[in-house]
Amino acid sequence: QREFTQKKTFTSWINSILAKHTSPSVISDLYTDIQQGHLLLDLLEVLSGQHLPREKGFNTFQCRSNIENALAFLKSRSLKLINIHVADIIEGKPSIVLGLIWTIIFHFHIEELARTLACTYNQPSLDCSSAVDCSPKASRSAKKSAKIKERWKISATKALLLWAKEQCSLHGSINVTDFKSSWRSGLPFLAIIQTLRPGLVDLEKAKTRSNKENLKEAFRIAELELNIPRLLEPEDVDIMNPDEKSIMTYVAQFLQYSRNLLESEEDTQEKVREAVSWLAAQEKKLAKLLINAENETYYQKYKEMMSFMEAFNQGKNPFLPVLSSKRSEAELSEGQKQMREEWDKLISQINEWKVKLDQMLPSPLDSIEAWLQEVEHLQAEDLPDLQDPFKAIFVFREIIVIFKGLMDCFDSHLETLQSFKNEDEKNMPLVLPEKLEEMKRRLFSNIRFTNSNTFLEYHYGLCSAIANEVMLKLNIWDMKYGTKESVESLLENW
Repeated sequence: QREFTQKKTFTSWINSILAKHTSPSVISDLYTDIQQGHLLLDLLEVLSGQHLPREKGFNTFQCRSNIENALAFLKSRSLKLINIHVADIIEGKPSIVLGLIWTIIFHFHIEELARTLACTYNQPSLDCSSAVDCSPKASRSAKKSAKIKERWKISATKALLLWAKEQCSLHGSINVTDFKSSWRSGLPFLAIIQTLRPGLVDLEKAKTRSNKENLKEAFRIAELELNIPRLLEPEDVDIMNPDEKSIMTYVAQFLQYSRNLLESEEDTQEKVREAVSWLAAQEKKLAKLLINAENETYYQKYKEMMSFMEAFNQGKNPFLPVLSSKRSEAELSEGQKQMREEWDKLISQINEWKVKLDQMLPSPLDSIEAWLQEVEHLQAEDLPDLQDPFKAIFVFREIIVIFKGLMDCFDSHLETLQSFKNEDEKNMPLVLPEKLEEMKRRLFSNIRFTNSNTFLEYHYGLCSAIANEVMLKLNIWDMKYGTKESVESLLENW
């Protein structure tokens, strides 16, 4: 399934690039069409903007020569081609071909785009690859170069994820923690579209639809309105463990679209002034609302919040392009800095309001809400860094214990929520039905269906940390350590 999805996604991505070549061509079968080397060179020429040497014919020698030229070019860019050999590409070996194409996608598509986010997310290693010497004389630093590239690879993935998180965070509780099951509902794709092109998506309606309906709608809108090639199908994403590389390839296209949405400076500054004025008005409106609702019931307070948030979300749509701008602090004008400060302050006030309302929920809903938030916070946290495997082992073990303890309460909270009688002694509703539905949706969609995946990721991380620590020890213990007793003592101490 994973190989099939990657082949389909990578083929569509390649065809979208080859369409820009001076002599456009189309790949129909990735494994066979790549064997001649011509299409591989065409792809690299479009991506690099360089003219590459090639043999014009199609005999075995010429095909081999073209593939060798392509691989030599990639190596000159300091790309690490592990176990990728000319003979394997000529034979069309699926794993080798897919590995090669992913290396190209990651370097020319994802890394290049993520590099533009480096200053925004303050990733110190994002520019490390620029320090790598591409000359043939650089062999002495091959190991160092490989480590730098690996750190950059991790950072590029993280930068793209952080960008996606930010686009989604503008639309409430749509949470993205990875490039796998987080996208299954289709809501993150729709949220990003809504940020980039406000008004194209009805997110409230989307929350009531099935995963497949949302994915189908997101891919349709992206293709028709944003001109983003349809690399995926709903059935590729709405599965237990979607392919990470395919989703990253597709999401990166949205980042590319956002880079192309540059307005003129004058238009931007005018929009910024309007945004600052609107944010100031919203802050006053919120302050007045909090004073007026102080002595109201929980039901009425929550109703007031829903009304405010509906108007707020509608009102912010015209300002989303400037609010989600990814310029660094140094590039911002005074107006843009003020706008960011006003936005952060208002969002902080709204979040504080929501926290207070959640704490005011009638028992036992208040404890269920607190439990929900604790589980969601744990799931949203980045996994421990495996660069220090010994420390990571303890962290993973602790996380697993905490998560298991939380999930032991799942059934009782579910039963309590489903049996909750939503009325007081006067037969008046205690809580807005929308709030109850939201809690149920989070319990089922965010926790129940991702529970096993989360456990699996934690255990996989733990096993990886143990394996890394063992390898470190084996690399150190490559000499004789005396008697059998001293070795046993060493092992026992470790």
